[in-house]
Parts: sequence; structure tokens; C-alpha cells
Amino acid sequence: MKFLVDMPLSPGLATWRGDHGHDATHAGYVDLARATDAVILACARTEQRVVVTADLDYPRLLAQTGAGGPGVVLLRGGNLSEREAIEYMERMFKAIPIGELPHSIMVIERLRIRRRRLPIEIGC
Repeated sequence: MKFLVDMPLSPGLATWRGDHGHDATHAGYVDLARATDAVILACARTEQRVVVTADLDYPRLLAQTGAGGPGVVLLRGGNLSEREAIEYMERMFKAIPIGELPHSIMVIERLRIRRRRLPIEIGC
């Protein structure tokens, strides 16, 4: 699995995934530090990466465009430390098959994990 960790989160999160056999990078390492959310989503889609973020705009952008990907892992709970972010993701990996991530928006909070399949259809 390939991951792109967004700027609000520690680069150590990408290192942690890399240590677990995944291809993971941080937006700051690939010249995306100042990129818009739309550019980051496009890059992740092209490289078939799941975006890991704390930014609430990503699910909204995916819903507005009706895109089927890339997958997004949204870590909620305020200003999370690297250790807290890792704990959130560890809970997710135990609960959700990894193959589902590229086609989902995962919202991970302190007490629950929610999953929304992509694409999101917006009704009237």
C-alpha cells in the first residue's frame, strides 16, 4: 500500500508506515508542502496513494467532484502528537482490511472509526 502523509501530520508517520513495509512519503518530502489540497489529491490519485491527513477539506473535495479516489484517512481529535496519530492508525489497521483504503474515506476519532465508500453521491 502507498501512502501520502499531509503537512499537518508528522513526517514520522510516513517513516512508521515505511518501517511496516509500505511505500509512504510526507508531502514535505515531495515538494507538496505548499500545494493546495486539490493538487495533493491529484498527485495521490496519479501515484495511487492513500492520503493521510488531519484536514477536513479532503472528504469535501472528493464529495464535490464525485471522485472514486484516492482514499483518505482523516485523523480527528485536535492537534495529535505523532504517537497519537500512530495509535489511531493502528486501530484502523486492526479494524479495516487494508485493501479497502484506496476506495474509502476513513474518519478516525478517539472513540470510533467511520468508513465511507467512494465515490460519494450527493443527493438533492
